[in-house]
Amino acid sequence: MQRPMELEGSLMFRDRRDAGVRLGRMLREIVGPNVLVVGLTRGGVPVAHEVAHKLRAPLDVLVVRKLGVPGHEELAMGAVGPGGTRVLNDRVVSLLGISQDIIDSVTAREEAVILARERAYRRDRPPERLRGRHVVVVDDGLATGATMRAAIACLRASGAQQVTVAVPVGAPESCEELRRDADEVVCMTAPEWLHAIGEAYDDFPPVSDDEVRELLDRGGAHAGLPGAPR
Repeated sequence: MQRPMELEGSLMFRDRRDAGVRLGRMLREIVGPNVLVVGLTRGGVPVAHEVAHKLRAPLDVLVVRKLGVPGHEELAMGAVGPGGTRVLNDRVVSLLGISQDIIDSVTAREEAVILARERAYRRDRPPERLRGRHVVVVDDGLATGATMRAAIACLRASGAQQVTVAVPVGAPESCEELRRDADEVVCMTAPEWLHAIGEAYDDFPPVSDDEVRELLDRGGAHAGLPGAPR
């Protein structure tokens, strides 16, 4: 069942922790048992940590990397996740005439980053199967939605039974588009004025790798995402 988005253009968050606490309270009324909370790196992990605490659920991390257009890396031509899961923005690829060789080269580079970061974040924790789980995938906001689409595809391929996307803020069109991919999308606010995710936060500092590791340790993140579908 798809729930309507809560459109509150004036809703602002103090920081990612505040956003996670408020998002977690909302999700308590929605999700059931056997839930795994997954935070997208890096900014989604502080939000997911608070959500997992509110839901009394295990916390894990999912490393998904944007595929930036060479020379214009801020422009996403797609995204890639663990196990080679890739989502492309066909419009950008076609409009810029990006070749398959370039796409594959950028993908290979980002996949190497994913492997390195997953090892660093999880330390020696063994992976856990996602099959049959209800996975709540959390980020600090949705812009284009490319990264989240790759995350959903990865979770589906790994056997997740149900995928709920949960974000404090998102672009209205991105939140709506993701409803085609996820079982449910929970977006606390989707203001028309949003141009950058940080505009919805009073304090929006970069999240470091050390902070991600610390939050996963504090969250007791014994559950891991497999590097390839099972």
